[in-house]
Amino acid sequence: MTRLGIVVAASLGLASTFAPARLTAQDVGVTGAAEATLPPGATFNGIPLKGLTLGQGIFIGQDGSAAGQFQAVLRGTTLLGSPRNVVVEGEVSNGSAGGGTATFSGTASVNLGDGTLPLAGVPFTVTASAGSLGLTLNGATLPTATVSAGSITIE
Repeated sequence: MTRLGIVVAASLGLASTFAPARLTAQDVGVTGAAEATLPPGATFNGIPLKGLTLGQGIFIGQDGSAAGQFQAVLRGTTLLGSPRNVVVEGEVSNGSAGGGTATFSGTASVNLGDGTLPLAGVPFTVTASAGSLGLTLNGATLPTATVSAGSITIE
């Protein structure tokens, strides 16, 4: 199974796990499994990044509450050229949506891929649309990533 296929399967599973029994007319669902590219020069924690894969299944209530999961793998390289992946696994707690864009936030576990223990309780914010994704981790804002495969749906 391809990497994108695994992310799609995981996202659909998460979305069905956290789906509320009934959505009101104003609740918003944000789902997606995608690969995205980052512009040249993108870095996180000193790691040069090329792109990311993501999986998400989130429901945003009309009161700004939200529930669901956000998962991303930031694909990068070390200064010596070896592959290095930063894994972000987030629990969503707040969100809003409108005009084809959803913004949601919460706390995440971040594994820097360097053999150290994952960082817990890292605040994150995501701004997602059908063609792009913006991610802020612990106050560090990454450049907007452009979806190159898969999809992000906001409905």
